[in-house]
Amino acid sequence: MTSTTRVLIGLGAGVGAGIALREIPAGENPTISKIVNAIEPIGTLWLNALRMTVVPLVLSLVITGVATAHNIAATGRLARRTIITILILLAAGAVFSAIVSPAAFALVPINKTAIAMSAGATIPTEVPPLAQWITGIIPTNPIKAASDGAMLPLVVFALFFGFAVTRIEPIRRARLLELFEAIAETMMVIVKWVLIAAPVGVFALVLPIAARGGLGIVGAVASYVIVDCAILLAGTIALYPLVMIFGGVSLRRFAKACAPAQAVAVSTQSSLASLPAMLAGASEVLKLPPRVTSLVLPLAVAIFRMTSPMGYIVGAAFVARLYGVHLSPLQYAAGVAVGVIISMGAVGLPGQVSFMGTHIPVFSAMGLPLDPIALLLAVDTIPDIFCTAGNVTADMTLATLVGMGCAEPASVLAGPDKNPRDNS
Repeated sequence: MTSTTRVLIGLGAGVGAGIALREIPAGENPTISKIVNAIEPIGTLWLNALRMTVVPLVLSLVITGVATAHNIAATGRLARRTIITILILLAAGAVFSAIVSPAAFALVPINKTAIAMSAGATIPTEVPPLAQWITGIIPTNPIKAASDGAMLPLVVFALFFGFAVTRIEPIRRARLLELFEAIAETMMVIVKWVLIAAPVGVFALVLPIAARGGLGIVGAVASYVIVDCAILLAGTIALYPLVMIFGGVSLRRFAKACAPAQAVAVSTQSSLASLPAMLAGASEVLKLPPRVTSLVLPLAVAIFRMTSPMGYIVGAAFVARLYGVHLSPLQYAAGVAVGVIISMGAVGLPGQVSFMGTHIPVFSAMGLPLDPIALLLAVDTIPDIFCTAGNVTADMTLATLVGMGCAEPASVLAGPDKNPRDNS
């Protein structure tokens, strides 16, 4: 039995038990609230076990990610252009999601009983003024920022630290990066241990939510899956005119080049498995130069997941809607910034580890409750299909824009570029 199946079983059992408890009149069974209150701490303990790994994991991933991107960019002009284009596409996808997601969920009717699940949740009631928010981006005390779970200041410190590491003596840089790589790997081991208990943790987190929200929570989760898939699909479709305008490739030709890789992506839910089909489409259909395909596509598979920040923002917008919270533009900006940075460092993580290790920092940066993340994890199977197809399409878009861009296409191919190590 796969881990996804076990989590779905835990979700179904938690929802079923919670709804069953809700349907029993409290006067006839006064112990219902006691049962819910007894189970809820188990879910909190499981979620806390995941949260305790987030700060060292995020810090390590950002630092090593910055160093990796710097090393790749140093190999030549083509690599630098690829990194810049990746950042632009990641940011564009996240901003698109931040604009569309709230509007999409506003159109979805969510039963008020589902919003009752927010009882007992700790949600910030005020957003700091703009000046205070800006000055708080750079932490005066990074250790305090870490202890407070202030993700955006922590990520900013990690960025500074990562760039500074690239400027020190090579021997010391290698030792320091090896330390942070070891920390990240250690945290991933802990996360994998905690995820073994995911069915129990999801059950214990979902049962109180279902007991408070009733059948309304089922409809709410269904709306999340539909909206998430629709936004991911819209973001993927938007890449086609982007390629036509900035890459000079017709829609029909680009679609023909992407179709085989997209088919593999949908069937396997793996960008790496789609790499051979991407290479064939880029070289045979798009006629991209071998030096472009051999560098850009393996690099994209290694560090580029355009749909990841989009998914983080969709999940945040859903939780905000579910809890009746209005997220300000500043909160969305924090989520976009953290999501873009985190996504590049977390690409090599296993699916469930990546989901928890990335959504928790983004939700924390936006001031949202973390309990519903278990719900999103349990139903991630369907959106993940659209994520993989979108990522493969984005990889092909990246190769096309870098290799066939209108701005100095000949100079792009100049320089002694080397192939990066594909570590995905």
